[in-house]
Amino acid sequence: MGKILITNDDGIDADGLYRLVLAARKHGEVWVVAPEGQRSASSHCIAIHNPVDIFPYDYPVEGVTAFTCSGMPADCVRIGIHYLMKEKPIAVLTGINFGYNSATDIQYSGTCGAAFEAAFQECHAIAFSEGFSKIHEVTDHFLPELLEELLQKPLGYGQIHNVNFPGCPLSECKGVLRDRKVSHSMFFRDGYKTLEELENGGRRIMVDGTPNRECEEGTDMRALVEGYVSVGVVNNVG
Repeated sequence: MGKILITNDDGIDADGLYRLVLAARKHGEVWVVAPEGQRSASSHCIAIHNPVDIFPYDYPVEGVTAFTCSGMPADCVRIGIHYLMKEKPIAVLTGINFGYNSATDIQYSGTCGAAFEAAFQECHAIAFSEGFSKIHEVTDHFLPELLEELLQKPLGYGQIHNVNFPGCPLSECKGVLRDRKVSHSMFFRDGYKTLEELENGGRRIMVDGTPNRECEEGTDMRALVEGYVSVGVVNNVG
């Protein structure tokens, strides 16, 4: 078995990362290079003009080699492949993100951004996300079989497998829908609200999203809205 590189955008202490590491161990030697803290919505950002700090990390799973990184999730992938690992990993896994990465939100996702970086480095890449919920029954039930399945499914250059698990009890999940297209919709229609009036006419503002469930048939978002696991291939090159 070869090496598997895992990262996320919620930070190295995230529960989703831990559960993904446990599931990945049977498929290869697991390496973790993950941000030292929260990096959500970092997209495909990488460090160019500033240095990046990495430190060995005592990960709480036996046999795992781990490092923290001061950079972004995509930096973690690049540093893992080009600096820390002696051989290219057989796969790069990202997540399990706390919150869906589907529909138009994919473009902002640090989880998917890291997976796309792996795809550009010609590594097999799979991004995993789940709902904003403390209920992980669906994820933990379907993750092992989907990981086994998708590691064997070839991808083209710049493509990733994108998997989203609904945050509902397992008894309410209707199953898995594969080959989902990316929805043009979004779970929150964003606007901005004023938090504070500042001196010299300035304003302190913050994103203020309105929940939305309208989306197209056959898409990743529709699958999640209807209580299914969504599996699809996302292409980030023209």
